[in-house]
Amino acid sequence: MAKSPEEEHPVKAFGWAARDHSGHLSPFNFSRRETGEEDVRFKVLYCGICHSDLHSIKNEWGNAAYPMVPGHEIVGVVTEVGSKVEKFKVGDKVGVGCLVGACHSCESCSDDLENYCSKLILTYNMPYHDGTRTYGGYSDTMVAPERYVVRIPDNMPLAAGAPLLCAGITVYSPLKYFGFTQPGMHIGIVGLGGLGHVAVKFAKAFGVKVTLISTSLSKKKEAIEHLGADSFVVSHDPEQMQAAMGTMDGILDTVSATHPLLPLLGLLKNNGKLILLGVPEKPLELPAFSLIMGRKTVAGSGIGGMKETQEMLDFAAKHNVTADIEVVPMDYVNTAMERLAKADVRYRFVIDIGNSLSATKP
Repeated sequence: MAKSPEEEHPVKAFGWAARDHSGHLSPFNFSRRETGEEDVRFKVLYCGICHSDLHSIKNEWGNAAYPMVPGHEIVGVVTEVGSKVEKFKVGDKVGVGCLVGACHSCESCSDDLENYCSKLILTYNMPYHDGTRTYGGYSDTMVAPERYVVRIPDNMPLAAGAPLLCAGITVYSPLKYFGFTQPGMHIGIVGLGGLGHVAVKFAKAFGVKVTLISTSLSKKKEAIEHLGADSFVVSHDPEQMQAAMGTMDGILDTVSATHPLLPLLGLLKNNGKLILLGVPEKPLELPAFSLIMGRKTVAGSGIGGMKETQEMLDFAAKHNVTADIEVVPMDYVNTAMERLAKADVRYRFVIDIGNSLSATKP
């Protein structure tokens, strides 16, 4: 007979979990494994709320296993390390992002691209090596192998740094890989949300020209005056789009809603690249002629490996890049999810686990 989540492992844990596809989260007692010789255990202080958490708890991707403790933007302070851990000690500020495991023997893992390993293990809602489910950061404690733990730079605020573990690396990796970091380049960012606002900050930190592309004119002042974008284009304004035709070296498309790609391809110079970061529910239409005329590329990118994630955090700390956040207590999480579904957040919710979770224990 299978053990209950509370009895699977020796270390008691407490968090909030969804029990079914309603996505409603409520207090949940479970357990985590003992600290292995290569493990780092830490007290969770903050955890960002990612849009993928909302998709997951509602089973919108069709792979949910309940009960589910979401959260993969997890930061806190180390409380215990295994005997073979070399990079961390008790008291260090650390984080865990989207990954807690991979095969470590394939080409992707050898190239520090654990995120593209066919046997990757996500931080929650997946079977771990021992057969038990992984549980995320909406909880009081976290344990992960040293390889999947990153150091939070001393000058980075924990709450505002937490979303970088998903949103930050999701935009940093394609900026670097596709060569969008060279001074003088002109980069478009589609969508001013959790990913988009961080993308603008990273692109500007690299010293490139940035145009924010949005359906909403109301976001122009925010994009330019607060985030530092150089220009703003309303995507459904034919005159503005025509004026920007053929001006961009690359575009990061952060939008997860179904939308046409043809107008975006028109903004690219010859040899320009359109990189998809969002995951629309329906397949997008790809007009071949507009790719052929101009030798343009459409590609995708997903988070990053552990080495690059640490590199991203160090770069962010050096250039003062953090997410714009709204910190909320644990018992507000269901309201936060409702607001997130309506895009009513600027631009990322972060749960104050350390100061509010214990008060929700039954």
